[in-house]
Amino acid sequence: MSDEHSARPPEGMRTLPRGDSAQRKGAQMTAPVVEVAALRTRLDGRWVHDGVSFTLRPGEIVALIGGSGSGKTVLLNQLVGLRHPDGGQVKLFGEDLARMGVEALQALRRRFGLLFQDGALFSAMRVAENVAAPLREHLPWLSAPLRDEVVDLKLALAGLPVDAACKMPSELSGGMRKRAALARALALEPELLFLDEPTSGLDPISAREFDSTLRVLVDSLGLTVLLTTHDLDSLWGLADRVIVLFEGKVIADGPVREVARIEHAWIRSYFDTRALE
Repeated sequence: MSDEHSARPPEGMRTLPRGDSAQRKGAQMTAPVVEVAALRTRLDGRWVHDGVSFTLRPGEIVALIGGSGSGKTVLLNQLVGLRHPDGGQVKLFGEDLARMGVEALQALRRRFGLLFQDGALFSAMRVAENVAAPLREHLPWLSAPLRDEVVDLKLALAGLPVDAACKMPSELSGGMRKRAALARALALEPELLFLDEPTSGLDPISAREFDSTLRVLVDSLGLTVLLTTHDLDSLWGLADRVIVLFEGKVIADGPVREVARIEHAWIRSYFDTRALE
């Protein structure tokens, strides 16, 4: 298969608009939102990460890909302070997570949102209560009427109908549960979103609708996004950059079309067998 075919999206796929290019160039001149330097992680007697380094600039949507067991979810957990690496450094907004106290880390967590792979909604709470949970934890002084307004706004931003607020997670479709989890991740007006397989388990139409919602949120709110994914449609249609993890290291980092041209066995297999299947 030719490099030309491997380095472009499948025939007929509509890529989402990336927003104003001048604005994105300006964003690239500012300080990184995320900095990972020489990160090392040992699990079950092997180095899952062995010198992982990369940065994220404001306004980017960056996809993190790699085979099963490459440590993508583990890395996300380290970036949000849920797990400590065995070596290296992680900085968010210029702050070294390893040097932060409990209160400082708690304050920092208000600046980012996290969407777990399965949504991780509280099954005993209605959707509105799920979205309100971060507000109750981090902004306890917020009045109930104002909190309800914020919840309604976040549900609307995530593309959910008004009646979804009163439903239980079990009453929602897979796509609606992902949107409810996205609304919760947006509750505290974050500058940065971490999304773990956000379209996993969704049908193609729901997945592309989720991607469209995410692109609108990034371009309108100025969010920075790091997402793990196996969804090649999301990779081609949504990501500004892609980072490839292989055998504990970053073996590629750049625009999707450029990474797809790299002569590496895993990368070629990933794009050749899935992009044009």
